[in-house]
Amino acid sequence: MIRKVWTPVLGWVGAIGAALALAFAAPSESNLLGKLPSLHGKRLHDSAIVKLPQALTSDRTVAIVLFKTSQQEEAQRWVDGLGLEQDARISWVRLPVFKDGGEAVRRTKEAQLLARFPSSVDRARLVAVFTADKDAVVRAAGLQTADHASVLVLDREGNVLAKAQGPFDAAKAQALRETVVAQNF
Repeated sequence: MIRKVWTPVLGWVGAIGAALALAFAAPSESNLLGKLPSLHGKRLHDSAIVKLPQALTSDRTVAIVLFKTSQQEEAQRWVDGLGLEQDARISWVRLPVFKDGGEAVRRTKEAQLLARFPSSVDRARLVAVFTADKDAVVRAAGLQTADHASVLVLDREGNVLAKAQGPFDAAKAQALRETVVAQNF
C-alpha cells in the first residue's frame, strides 16, 4: 500500500528533475545565432589596436565582415542597401578578416585597404582583423561559409543578434535594420 502512494510522487520528482536538467543543458538564446570571438583588430584611421567585441561603440552595431578581397563589391552593396552611410542612428564597422601571415603580410593587406579606402570617413569605420584561423571565426559567428560577405548585428558582448550572408537581399536588409533600430526607440 505504501509503495502505491510513493510511485506517482517519485515519478513527478523524476519528471521535474529531468525538466530542470534539460533547461540548464539547452542552448542559451544569446548564443543561438553565434558570437563574435575575442579578436584583436587594427583601426586603420589611427593605427590603434582594438579588442573586439569590446571596442564596439554601440549596444547594437552592424558589422560588415569580409573574408576575401573579392567580396568588397558584395559588401558595398550591403552598405548601400542598408543606407549605412546616410543613417547616423546606425553604428557600423567594416571588418575584413585575414589569415595572419606575419608582419609583412599585415603591412601589405593594410596598404591595400588604405589604397581602396582613401577617405578618412571610410577609414574610421575600418578595422582589419588578422587571425590564425579564419574558419574558427566563421564557426563562432554561426556563419555557413567564408565564401561571401556577411552582415552581423552585434551587441557589445559580441552576440550575433541577426545576420545575413551573400548577395544583397532587400528583405534580409529590412530585418537587419529593424533589429538595429529597435534598440534605439
